[in-house]
Amino acid sequence: MSTSWSIFIIILIVINVGGCGWLIWWTMNMRTDEQADGDLSTGHTWDGDLKENNNPLPKWWLNTFYLSIIFTIVYLVLYPGFGNFAGTLGWTQTGQYDSEMAASAEKLDGVYAAFRDQDLNALSSDEAAVSIGRNTFLNVCAACHGSDGRGAKGFPNLTDKDWQYGSKPETVYATIANGRTGIMAPMGAVVGDEGADAIIEFLRSDTPNDPAVAAGKQKFMTSGCIGCHGLSAEGNPALGGPNLRDDIWLHGESTADIKNVIMNGKINEMPAHMDLLGEDRVRLVTAYVLSLSR
Repeated sequence: MSTSWSIFIIILIVINVGGCGWLIWWTMNMRTDEQADGDLSTGHTWDGDLKENNNPLPKWWLNTFYLSIIFTIVYLVLYPGFGNFAGTLGWTQTGQYDSEMAASAEKLDGVYAAFRDQDLNALSSDEAAVSIGRNTFLNVCAACHGSDGRGAKGFPNLTDKDWQYGSKPETVYATIANGRTGIMAPMGAVVGDEGADAIIEFLRSDTPNDPAVAAGKQKFMTSGCIGCHGLSAEGNPALGGPNLRDDIWLHGESTADIKNVIMNGKINEMPAHMDLLGEDRVRLVTAYVLSLSR
């Protein structure tokens, strides 16, 4: 805060606190110029005999007002609020946050310690570990993958057997910890509109060796598709190339959706979560995700 703003705030606080004290004192004093012939009224009369008296507040009520002013002064001495004056206790919101986070981390460390020596497969069958992992998943991962882990268009379903990078526990852990970036290059200029239609027909055919889909198969084989999706179009986990021979389409299963991906490409990103969650919680979320696929 700049010095000028600090001075402005200090002056404003002094005027407000001092003004409140003066207002209470002023209203508690009898004003003789408003009284009629020495009585306790203000001199205001309605309907001939209905008088407005100037009775003082009860002492307990009056003292409550004064105590509130005293509390304000004490607070501004102890805590920040009086311009740039930091308060005698040295309290800060970042310090309070750090203190609470440290206390929380210390408390949780005892909970997580019980799971550190177990491998991921064992954790995925541990009810307590899966429960903690589920809570973290709901807080962090559900926005993309859904509260039930079944995903949505563009976000993988974690409850099926379709794993772009493989289903090994260490692979799932690496995906959550380090993130992934999936890139499908735009192939429109390579395969053309008719070529894209032929490839889709080949991929959807239950008999990929049928002469009726030979043109699509040939286009698939010669256009660079096999580099990511394999010779049989069943995917390449090492590169994250999806299996195109099943009925699972991440970006939509309609012909228009599939053709749009082939022609224009697609980039998908799974953010890294290690810095956000830490080692222990990444392991427990991995355990939960592995349990979903079962």
